[in-house]
Amino acid sequence: MQKEPFGKTAAGEPVHAFVLTNRHGLRVKLMNWGACIVEMHTPDRNGALADITLGFDTLDDYLVPHPHFGVTTGRFANRIALGKFTLDGITHQLATNNDANHLHGGPTGLHARLWQAEPLAAPENGEGVRFSYVSADGEEGFPGTMTIAVIYTLTDDDELRIDYEATTDKPTVLNLTNHAYWNLACEGDILGHEVTLNARLFIPVDDAGIPSGEIASVANGPMDFRKAKTLAKDFAQMTGTPGGYDHCYVINHAGPGALTVAGEAFDPRSGRVLKVSTTEPGIQLYSGNFLDGSVIGKGGKAYKKNFGFCLETQHFPDSPNQPGFPSTVLRPGEKFRSTTVHHFSAR
Repeated sequence: MQKEPFGKTAAGEPVHAFVLTNRHGLRVKLMNWGACIVEMHTPDRNGALADITLGFDTLDDYLVPHPHFGVTTGRFANRIALGKFTLDGITHQLATNNDANHLHGGPTGLHARLWQAEPLAAPENGEGVRFSYVSADGEEGFPGTMTIAVIYTLTDDDELRIDYEATTDKPTVLNLTNHAYWNLACEGDILGHEVTLNARLFIPVDDAGIPSGEIASVANGPMDFRKAKTLAKDFAQMTGTPGGYDHCYVINHAGPGALTVAGEAFDPRSGRVLKVSTTEPGIQLYSGNFLDGSVIGKGGKAYKKNFGFCLETQHFPDSPNQPGFPSTVLRPGEKFRSTTVHHFSAR
């Protein structure tokens, strides 16, 4: 493992990057601002390593608002309608940063915080870093002081494993994910990627991304990824502004809390494959619809619409206001645990 300086925050606090490499040469670069994946280098079918994540070359671009490239997202990933929920008879008003709604933990959520970092002394089968952060009672409107840990492990089985843990001193809600944008071809748009999702149901949403509470079948429509198909195949049917996929799918779980394959993406050009397994009940497929070329990323590259996709493992959007969805409530004395595994290969 290598630890290296990655700049300073506006307050002058040092930020560090941690580079992990496995026995096959796969390499991930992490940093403690936002407990973030900065780079992920994997081989194509010819063995050529390249960085398959969107992001920035310097810390300064991560310190200002950006499309959540690679960061840990929360306290509540996805949306909460009107930024408001009621728990145990108490109504809590959160920061609203997506028109009238709360999105991804608010403007200064976990993605915009400096985490403590501790290299794992002897993780099984690889190298790892543990990031931890204490979110104060009332931060972005959420009740309870919450202690959160995100543990990244790069294994010799070519997996990037993410383990989440959290405790609270007051009843609260929680929905954590990583918001990496992937491009397995490392250039151009991702509409030629073939995607498979282990889901027969999805969460319909309105134009603001807020669910009605319905859980619908994917069968025989553009939302159906039970068999591999390119993102382009039914993309034109995904109307709206800006159009495209930004929906949470209900994973066909092997059992409550079981680590289950949620989805896979394959790029025919490079041969790279990304398979995602998780203990979470849902996975959000996002096709980079709001990228518009205005964000300049690594190497001076303009990130245009659909230049990256996300497979965000999580609970369902607006769960605190949807009694029919799996609960996101965390109470004192309980410990939240969640695991997501990204497996990289080529064919």
